[in-house]
Parts: sequence; C-alpha cells; structure tokens
Amino acid sequence: MNILIKLLILIVFSSTSYADDSIDIARVSLHEATQKILSDSNKRVLGATTQIIDGKEVHIIKVLTPDGRILHYKIDAETGAIIG
Repeated sequence: MNILIKLLILIVFSSTSYADDSIDIARVSLHEATQKILSDSNKRVLGATTQIIDGKEVHIIKVLTPDGRILHYKIDAETGAIIG
C-alpha cells in the first residue's frame, strides 16, 4: 500500500513539471527580439520594452534608421514573429 501511494505522488509531480517545461520552450526574450531587429540592417536601438497587448506579451523596439526615421517594431514574445 505504501509503494502505491509513493507511485501516485511520483506520477502527479512528474506530470506537473512536464507541463511547466513545455510552456516556455518557444518564448523569445526582449534581448533576442532586439538582436533580430538589429540583424536586418544598420539600425540603432533607441529603446525596448515589453507590454501586454490584447492579452499577449509583446516586445516593442524603437529604432533609428540610417536615413533618420524612427520605427517601432512589435515582436510576439511567444513566437518571435513581427506583428503587423
């Protein structure tokens, strides 16, 4: 009986930790998102922040282009995709 209880506890905790590990696999950090934007061309980062927009975590990166324009890039923190 004691072995059965230990086995059930082991199963419960192992499945809980597995679920937590799978959530963070595709996450993109603010630093990674900034590096992605900088790798495209010769831009200068003026600022970077993370906000919740429509229930999603979004990295917003403000850059200065070589021709003097200021652009704002929005990066989905879960997928790393540039948003609209």
